[in-house]
Amino acid sequence: MRHCILTKTRQDTIFQILYFTSYDLSTVFPAIEDSHQSSTQSSRAFINARDNLDDRTKSTTQFIHSSMSPTLITLSTLFLLVLTQPCLHRSILAEAAGGRFQLLQRSIGIAAMHMQLLNNDRVIIFDRTDFGQSNISLPAGKCRTDPNETALKTDCTAHSVEYNVLSNEFRPLMVQTDVWCSSGAVTPDGRLIQTGGFNDGDRKVRIMSACDGGCDWVEVGNGLAARRWYATNHILPDGKQIIIGGRREYNYEFYPKNGAGSNTYSLPFLVQTNDPGIENNLYPFVYLNVDGFLFIFANNRAILFDYSKNKVVRTYPAIPGGDPRCYPSTGSSVLLPLKNLGGPGGVEAEVLVCGGAPKGSFTAAGKGNFVGALNTCARIKITDPNPQWVMETMPLARVMGDMTLLPNGHVLIINGAAAGSAGWELGRKPVLSPVLYRPGKKLGSRFETQNPSTIPRMYHSTAILLRDGRVLVGGSNPHVGYEFSGVLYPTELSLEAFNPSYLDVNFVGVRPRIVSPATQAKLKYKQILTVRFSVTGTVVPDSVSVTMVAPSFTTHSFSMNQRLLVLDSEKATSLGKSVYEIRVTTPGSGILAPAGYYMLFVVHQEIPSAGIWVHLQ
Repeated sequence: MRHCILTKTRQDTIFQILYFTSYDLSTVFPAIEDSHQSSTQSSRAFINARDNLDDRTKSTTQFIHSSMSPTLITLSTLFLLVLTQPCLHRSILAEAAGGRFQLLQRSIGIAAMHMQLLNNDRVIIFDRTDFGQSNISLPAGKCRTDPNETALKTDCTAHSVEYNVLSNEFRPLMVQTDVWCSSGAVTPDGRLIQTGGFNDGDRKVRIMSACDGGCDWVEVGNGLAARRWYATNHILPDGKQIIIGGRREYNYEFYPKNGAGSNTYSLPFLVQTNDPGIENNLYPFVYLNVDGFLFIFANNRAILFDYSKNKVVRTYPAIPGGDPRCYPSTGSSVLLPLKNLGGPGGVEAEVLVCGGAPKGSFTAAGKGNFVGALNTCARIKITDPNPQWVMETMPLARVMGDMTLLPNGHVLIINGAAAGSAGWELGRKPVLSPVLYRPGKKLGSRFETQNPSTIPRMYHSTAILLRDGRVLVGGSNPHVGYEFSGVLYPTELSLEAFNPSYLDVNFVGVRPRIVSPATQAKLKYKQILTVRFSVTGTVVPDSVSVTMVAPSFTTHSFSMNQRLLVLDSEKATSLGKSVYEIRVTTPGSGILAPAGYYMLFVVHQEIPSAGIWVHLQ
């Protein structure tokens, strides 16, 4: 094995890492939170780093590990990583330009079809129950007995897990009925309300609380008024959820229900956007607009909808070209960051829709003809008096991609395929490289291709933002069952993290670290909040902002309830000793930001801090 000599550059790299870790080890090992890692966590970080070393280096590090305190273990490991690997610093620094992937778990036992981050930094992950056994057993000899199940009537394996972000560990959870292709949202008190699914699960409501490890799914029998399979949920200003559409359901309802009766309300727009035999309007893209109405996008067009009066307020033009963007011609979408929340001109809202499959792709893929995916994005200012779609071209065509809002307001486009459609065995040509979209840049200069993964993430993949700024990536199962060999794209049970370039050690001098308030802070609407943070390098006061991000329920390439707000703020001021403060104003109402838990970040020169949880009430 060839080793690099200890050049001046290499010495500086070692010094940078050792200096950096005294402030924030979480950027190198993001599963370890800030500077409060325990002995167990330090050992886990050491083991993960050690596994990347050759045998000769391992023997050295094992000796050091047995001789040193946990506080020094990670520092010594980082020193050895830089000193003994063949120019390892090149990968640490060079990959910063396009981020990097980090394998977290080779298998969590299930494919991550659905994901939701809760305010305890646990991610609730679930798949479906109707294919047979998963690769993880239920605890303590438990078994699920369901006489209506289409596969196993008695199943002793789990189809849901809870992933602990801070410890990089997971535990099995028990769902009672089929959650396949379901939807969900988090209530203002932090509980996940998951709705619908398949077979005997299509009218069920399931509740998962944020706890310290002892809780499990609680199921409400027939909590829905209609079957909800491939529906979309959105949290409303009053804390209720609206559940829209689903297969052969051209209506919506609320949870909790509004009194007695059927409690479904007709939505003809879903009939109008249904392509016979194909659909192309499932999992519609839904956003709460800044006027309190709902923006609903299905197939290739959208409406602004007054859900309280069951009335269409505005009809938007179709996306130029007319190609479908919703399931199964699956594109993705985000509501771009909301700014100027208290300004005299009002808040502007923009929606971005990217990728998808051209007309006829789903039918063609079923016949073995895999049509190239769409390479376009469409962007529209939905609050404009005369809104029009503006088309942009992505560097990579993509169907079944996920779009994730990052703390600095950029959009990560990740996962998916370059040809075919959503559906069993219908996708081809994995797109391994994410793309970064910068909304504030000039048209034509907003996209940047990132470094690739080695793991195809095809149909039934997911991606969500974590509080430390990483993006958790999982899933991919384009098969009816779990298939690990003899297929183009095996069932994928692993979890990865994509580390955007802002997490690179090069930015240690720029990266803020929140000092106060403490995580789990309670906030009110229109509250003046003082946020204190530290930065080891030079601060540019005009380039400091504070953002709030709502954690999303993500499945089938759409992140429900994903929302980022840039808080109105004054200029950051210095308090001395590398500590600064900035005064911000929280959103003015539940229309701008529905009550609930948000991740709050300080962003400096587009480099975000690790977030804290805040509870807006």
